[in-house]
Amino acid sequence: MPPRTLRTTLGTTPHGPRGPLRRTVRGTVRALAATAVFVLGAGLLSPASQATAAAPPPNDDYCLGQCSDILPPGANGNATLVEILGHQIFGTQPAHADDQLGPYDALSSGYPSLTDDALNTYFNDASFGVPSGQVASVTRPRDDVTITRDKKYGIPHIKGTTRYGTEFGAGYAAGQDRMWLIDLFRHIGRGELTSFAGGALANQGLEQEFWPQAPYTEEDLQRQVDYLRERAGARGEQAMADAQAYIDGLNAYRTQSKNGRYFPGEYVLTGKIDSITNVGEIQPFKITDMIALASVVGGLFGNGGGGEVDAALSLLKAQETYGVQEGTRIWESFRQRNDPETVLTITDGTAFPYAEKPANARGAAMPDPGSVEREQLVYDRTGSAKSAAAATPTAAGKSLPKTPVKTSGSLKRVQGIFDDGVLPADMFSGGAAKKGMSNALLVSGKNTASGNPVAVFGPQTGYFAPQLLMMQELQGPGISAHGVSFAGVGMYIQLGRGQDYAWSATSAGQDITDTYAVPLCEPGGSAPTKQSTHYLYRGTCTPMEKLEKRNAWKPSVADSTAEGSYRMQVFRTQYGVVTHRATVDGKPVAYVSLRSTYRHEADSIIGFQMLNDPAAVKDAQGFAEAAQHISYAFNWFYADSRDIAYYNSGANPVRAADVDPSFPVKAEPAYEWRGFDPTDNTSAQTPPAEHPQSVNQDYYISWNNKQAERYSSSNFSLGAVHRGDLLDGRVKKLVAAGGVTRASLTQAMAEAAVTDLRAEQVLPEILKVLRSKPITDPALTKAVQQLEAWRTAGSQRKETSAGSRTYAHSDAIRILDAWWPKLVEAAFKPGLGQGLWDALTAQLGVDESPSSAHGPTGAHAGSAFQYGWWGYVDKDLRSVLGQSVKGPLGRTYCGAGDLGACRDALLSTLKTAAAVPAATVYPGDASCAAGNQWCADAIVQRALGGITHRAIQWQNRPTYQQVVEFPSHR
Repeated sequence: MPPRTLRTTLGTTPHGPRGPLRRTVRGTVRALAATAVFVLGAGLLSPASQATAAAPPPNDDYCLGQCSDILPPGANGNATLVEILGHQIFGTQPAHADDQLGPYDALSSGYPSLTDDALNTYFNDASFGVPSGQVASVTRPRDDVTITRDKKYGIPHIKGTTRYGTEFGAGYAAGQDRMWLIDLFRHIGRGELTSFAGGALANQGLEQEFWPQAPYTEEDLQRQVDYLRERAGARGEQAMADAQAYIDGLNAYRTQSKNGRYFPGEYVLTGKIDSITNVGEIQPFKITDMIALASVVGGLFGNGGGGEVDAALSLLKAQETYGVQEGTRIWESFRQRNDPETVLTITDGTAFPYAEKPANARGAAMPDPGSVEREQLVYDRTGSAKSAAAATPTAAGKSLPKTPVKTSGSLKRVQGIFDDGVLPADMFSGGAAKKGMSNALLVSGKNTASGNPVAVFGPQTGYFAPQLLMMQELQGPGISAHGVSFAGVGMYIQLGRGQDYAWSATSAGQDITDTYAVPLCEPGGSAPTKQSTHYLYRGTCTPMEKLEKRNAWKPSVADSTAEGSYRMQVFRTQYGVVTHRATVDGKPVAYVSLRSTYRHEADSIIGFQMLNDPAAVKDAQGFAEAAQHISYAFNWFYADSRDIAYYNSGANPVRAADVDPSFPVKAEPAYEWRGFDPTDNTSAQTPPAEHPQSVNQDYYISWNNKQAERYSSSNFSLGAVHRGDLLDGRVKKLVAAGGVTRASLTQAMAEAAVTDLRAEQVLPEILKVLRSKPITDPALTKAVQQLEAWRTAGSQRKETSAGSRTYAHSDAIRILDAWWPKLVEAAFKPGLGQGLWDALTAQLGVDESPSSAHGPTGAHAGSAFQYGWWGYVDKDLRSVLGQSVKGPLGRTYCGAGDLGACRDALLSTLKTAAAVPAATVYPGDASCAAGNQWCADAIVQRALGGITHRAIQWQNRPTYQQVVEFPSHR
């Protein structure tokens, strides 16, 4: 490859030459109260020494070199066919495809000796602009914008003299770095993945998981665009103008790269373009594609609630086991809506009541036992789709018939690279409630060495190649920010820093989705059945709207899956999309899912626009006002030189009085959301003052834990032990000692990132039970000693030295990995019985260790220990030991409450687990040999195209991460 030079021409790639809107009824007084919180917090609580604004620094960058960030594997997410073939044959990487992977990986072993001066060994300098000596290329797609890339990482720094030019440049840069990914995800958002990328089993499973959650027609998508233009005022009009400019820039690169033959090679491999004649087309991008993309992002990370039918079934099983009253009490103890022992983000005792269990619930629509049927989705299968009907969606693609296309020469090396799908089949299963990730650690200035706040935060968005996020800097009229955006919707920075402030988010998952039971009817007045396609809406027998998506595929070089097709079908009602059918009190109903953000995926653009606007965000109050315009369920965090702040966003519906949001509700006006209008799915929403929020608490932590007291959990995972405890304990200790620095806070995060939650938080109680009497069996004695030694050493899953690919205390780790599922089953299943055990484990999986392929995030995904029975085990064993337990389980389960019997059950399963060989505990997969413990845990960047990357040491850590400490302010 020729040397890198300053570029001012088009026709080459940038990395080297190649071949919420407010839609609610707001309470004015309460909104003013919320504002007052931030005014008082940002004013009265700010250190006096920070009162004088500093003189404007170069580039209006008030971080003065103290902002850092990182996003593996690299900025460049496009590869031409030549580069893909070079990678597959010779192992070469395109420029800047993987140069952030090494620093990211190295922190797992380098953090113990970390200093502030050494931070950028593991992170990038996130300062505005590019120093003149570090400029690698300058592209001018229009006269009013430049895209400057740095030599080290090739990150685009977009600077426009007009608003249109700035956003055009953002779209152009997105095409340079992520065009294939953007195209892939717009088709996912439209439920058309198999037609675009091939019929692999995982592709079928993924589109079947996602499309029913957000089934839209083209008219539906356009209506969201019009809604913003017409009802969001000047900011809404500007947002849609920005979106159009972004799309124009993306299309400009699409056209130029196609004509210049430097477009992503995946278009050839999937049969879209002929590699010899260049015949074929990359379909133009549209604004409605951005709405489809936004629905994908929201579905993955910003939703919450749902699952009311499954919750009802597990409650009915508890009542069947124990009787109605006792069964309900026991079920609620496992549900843990407001566990008094769970870790919180707001720790001063302030309560924010939301979605609580009413004392006397009304309107519940519980199904008759045995009557629930899941709604059929797929019809009219042909070809290989018929084989898929009998296969497991997450199974290897090889289970489907193959018809490899004829290839020759080097193309044989890439044949079938998508046979197992381009994305995991279960990527959307459970939604954000099961995949909510990301963490944040913030310390107020009064507890830091400098007197300025310090923050280490970022989103865990999984690991992909290329990454779903794209790093960039945007500078133009009304926009000044650096950070990341989801590819394809990157007209604004969504997580990053402004001139004198930074912000980030974690998935919140509060309940913004409900299930209604609509009575079924027949238009002629005959008796309805569960399969009827009419329902009663406010007294009128109304036809359901049938939405369909027909997909067909043929084999390509990339995906050899034989030709096939099918039709997906859902029914939509005024109350949402049908998910199940059942009977309630003997009468047929359809259960439908109503999400407050449905038809409003685009509304949050207003909040992001404000976060990028230095005139809108000048302090913690401006930050909160921006976050209030974001409809998705997120925890937002903010830091500048004076303040840290927190605000929980989300379109929280105002429910009818005494409705229990955990269960299905009758679809009647008395139980609807207040002010509900199905035309655009609008309703009253809780005012800002009722959302969890705070300014200048001593510290904040978040790892998708509970936000505040009485802000009820929407799922079963927020109990006495949560992975947030790994952060909370460490940050609390730092704050108590004082003098917190960027390095010390990063160390706290990094240590938590390699720590086994079960070993740190629950193993001490387990060992107390085991040591309640002398252990006489030599094999058990050895196993217990190994576990104790690991616990004493810090409970870490970490290499013996950088690059060793071998864990210290590897036997203890193997034992606990094998033991935990057996331990939990032995402790709980006898007391629960098979039926209730099955129902509760369906609600909350027993384990989510890093090597677990059965967890919500799948294997090699980094994120771990969010969902599991660690809190149940902890409470139960403390009860067995006679210790104090706040919010105990309804009964004591291990050994039926007898210490000796519990000990026997634990020892018996420990003996079995200790004898399980590593090859059985870690059975191997496409990335790892059986028995390779380190590799089983390791993070693998899931290839979405033709470029792959090496595995890296497991870290339970944000994908994109910032470390910031602003020393000055405007």
